[in-house]
Amino acid sequence: MKHPLLIIACITIFSFGCNSTSSDSPGNETPLVVATTSIVADIAKNICSDFAEVKSLMGPGVDPHLYKASHGDIELLTNADVVIYNGLHLEGKMSEILEKLKSSKTVIAVSDGVDHTSIRTINEEADVHDPHIWFDVSIWSEGVKHVSESVQTKYPEYKDQIEKNTNTYLRAIDSVNQECTKLVASLAVEKRILITSHDAFEYFGRSYNFKVRGLQGISTLSESGLKDVTDMVNFIIDNKIKAVFVENSVPQKALRSVINGCKAKGHEVTVGGELFSDALGADRTPEGTYLGMLYFNVETVINGLN
Repeated sequence: MKHPLLIIACITIFSFGCNSTSSDSPGNETPLVVATTSIVADIAKNICSDFAEVKSLMGPGVDPHLYKASHGDIELLTNADVVIYNGLHLEGKMSEILEKLKSSKTVIAVSDGVDHTSIRTINEEADVHDPHIWFDVSIWSEGVKHVSESVQTKYPEYKDQIEKNTNTYLRAIDSVNQECTKLVASLAVEKRILITSHDAFEYFGRSYNFKVRGLQGISTLSESGLKDVTDMVNFIIDNKIKAVFVENSVPQKALRSVINGCKAKGHEVTVGGELFSDALGADRTPEGTYLGMLYFNVETVINGLN
């Protein structure tokens, strides 16, 4: 098996070339594929590299829960040939726009392609589900296949190449996931308690056998109150947790209050590192890809809790 960082590097290079298109494209115009988040865009870049221009509305560190489409975004979405989004209300403030686009163009929700019995339900009556499905590789791979099949239907002339790219991408995802599983095995089960800024890592916990607690709810629209902070402080002290983790797309202030609260009660807890939750890292870095983000998060958690 290839070293995970080599796999990530290869996929990173593959993704960087995705906005350049083949000169033998049968059409006069390059198809435009627009994705909402950087994580969703990584799918599009890896399967559409040979014939389409891929653009993401949200860049590194952008919180999709709070994101409002600008006039420029709406224009880009209107001009797109294909629009891909996560679904499950992750892009909550864009729901109306995305629904309207479905009447005039190909609009694909990654979550539409996954087994919904595997999706965490938060509130059945309110139709609220946990949208952070990319942290379960098995679920996300189903979503990748769904996007691939939908794009093949849109562009049957590129079917063989899309299938080839998809298979390459899925194999790389599986390989990195195996390496992540090996990393997790090095951490004692009793130490596998992950504290984060918001409730984005339950699928991660389910996949890698971690107990997970988020200070805020599944959406950053919900704010933590004094009781949430107090309860988290008590939980950390009771479980003798040594580190908590901030996120790249969520302000750190509330979690810092938890750290200070622990200190005031005589329990030292540190920041184990910054995790990538709702957005990838900077472009042209390993963490700027889905694979790199996944491996980085696992490695950071293991190092922080060991």
